[in-house]
Amino acid sequence: MNRARTIAALGAAAIVLAACGNDAPDTTPGTTAASAPATTTNTSTAAASTGTITLVTYDSWADDLNKVLLTEFTASTGVKVKVLKAGDTGTMVSKAVLTAGKPEGDVMFGVDNTFLSKAVDAKVFESYIANGLSDVPAALRGLVPHGEATPIDYGDVCINVDLKWFAAKKLSPPADLDALAAPAYKGLLVVENPASSSPGLAFMLATIVKYGENGWVDYWKRLRANGVDVVDTWDDAYYTAFTTGGKGDKPIVVSYASSPPAEVVFADPKIDKATTASVDSTCFRQVEFAGVLRGTEHLAAARQLVDFLLSARFQQELPLNLFVYPVNDRIALPKVFTDNATVPAHPATMDPATIAANREAWLKTWTDTVLR
Repeated sequence: MNRARTIAALGAAAIVLAACGNDAPDTTPGTTAASAPATTTNTSTAAASTGTITLVTYDSWADDLNKVLLTEFTASTGVKVKVLKAGDTGTMVSKAVLTAGKPEGDVMFGVDNTFLSKAVDAKVFESYIANGLSDVPAALRGLVPHGEATPIDYGDVCINVDLKWFAAKKLSPPADLDALAAPAYKGLLVVENPASSSPGLAFMLATIVKYGENGWVDYWKRLRANGVDVVDTWDDAYYTAFTTGGKGDKPIVVSYASSPPAEVVFADPKIDKATTASVDSTCFRQVEFAGVLRGTEHLAAARQLVDFLLSARFQQELPLNLFVYPVNDRIALPKVFTDNATVPAHPATMDPATIAANREAWLKTWTDTVLR
């Protein structure tokens, strides 16, 4: 994800990934980390050198999480954490590839399944099987079978609709991807450019999964003919063009399944129920990872930090700070999530290696089809 997903939540904090639910993500399991031939063991709980390590992350990192990192992690380990924001996900990963072996920091958080293979192939990370990985569903562990990185959270990018707008127009919201190209929804949809936006890329991938190599381009031609509006970033789409978030004129937007609960959390004045909803059949599953950066001079401390990101203490902070789901499915979810977020039964998924092998060609095809 170019994580030009500016994951910022309505008003002041950020809507980051997804409302997905306690069920294990519907991804294809691979070899689990526990059964993989590991090159490292869980040794991070051994004494680590005191001092300061750097966590490299994306710009939409919620600063409130620093309180947990800077107080509780430091108190328990003696290691301080400096947070270095390195742009959106795509920019962050590109920098990490260029500095592989001589990293800007010690741990990187926020690389997702659309960029994971790029980081792994460039040997950005030091393999490490983290403590607590046994609490992560096997399908997620299977995405990184040799400890190349550690899954931390997951969510879904989905079509979101303004329920109040559709009720006022006495029009039913679109039920699926096909409906978006129907005449009834002409000129109502805004999407993010997949070349510059993480949710835009995820939505493009959802259409490729749905329509296949022989059909997805024709689908985008239909959307173009039906007046789809393309903007550069999630901020532009949600805060400017969308009728709810931005008071624009587009009641259909590509956003996150966690956007409805975020609407409730950040509403001013307060509301009890979200006035937006995600469309489950349009969702694409995103998974975010953390990893020890190869070349770190603070290996033991870096491993401790990855363990902490996977700990129940940190995992419980994720829903209301980054609006994502913890990979530890034993974590109780906030009521605002369970009341306002639907759980996609079968979100679209794609193997990270397939994404890496085809991303640039697909983006060129999309640009030629939609923008030229």
